[in-house]
Amino acid sequence: MKLLVRNIARSTTESELQSLFEPFGTVQSCTIVMDKDTGGSKGFGFVEMPKQGDAKAAMKSINGKEISGSKLRVKKAETK
Repeated sequence: MKLLVRNIARSTTESELQSLFEPFGTVQSCTIVMDKDTGGSKGFGFVEMPKQGDAKAAMKSINGKEISGSKLRVKKAETK
């Protein structure tokens, strides 16, 4: 299950984001979207977890949690 994580602090790294989700289960991939021009974080990213139950538990627990001064918003990523 792919999750969209919004409102990530610009200083947050992919490894920090991944370690936030790992207590809930296996993290298949973790990506923070970067700005092509500046090379800095755009403030959102994606976390993919193979087990839907783990992903739902992580989403419920992490949504609204404050990390580095930013309240994270987590939801199921929409498929294109």
